[in-house]
Amino acid sequence: MDASTLWWLLAGAVVGIELLTGTFYLLMLALGPVVGAVSAYAGLPVNGQIMAAALVGAGAVAACHQWRKKRLGDASVGADRSVNLDIGETVQIDHWNSDGTAFVRYRGAQWTAIHRPGTTPRTGLHRVAELVGSRLLVDPA
Repeated sequence: MDASTLWWLLAGAVVGIELLTGTFYLLMLALGPVVGAVSAYAGLPVNGQIMAAALVGAGAVAACHQWRKKRLGDASVGADRSVNLDIGETVQIDHWNSDGTAFVRYRGAQWTAIHRPGTTPRTGLHRVAELVGSRLLVDPA
């Protein structure tokens, strides 16, 4: 069997495992065997193929990790309007409790609202900024 065929089979196996597990890093790692197959077509010796596959696979995983680490400062899923349609809705707060919470009626149920750390709680209309567990994090509207 040709060396490039083995590389393609390895790339397919890694992609298959990625589809089963949902780990995006495996998809980046699968780029290594693809480069190994291309380098086999180019006529590189086996050592060169392995080196090229390892460098590209590891480099892609490292680049993906850096990109994801940089994005950690992005808003949480609880604050993403495309995920949670409660974001941006308004609630009326009539009274804040001494522990920094308030009870509000929202969507036919009683919810616990909390204010953003560092802000002074005040009564009135508030906008839902984020869901923190089962609590509404609100900002003054």
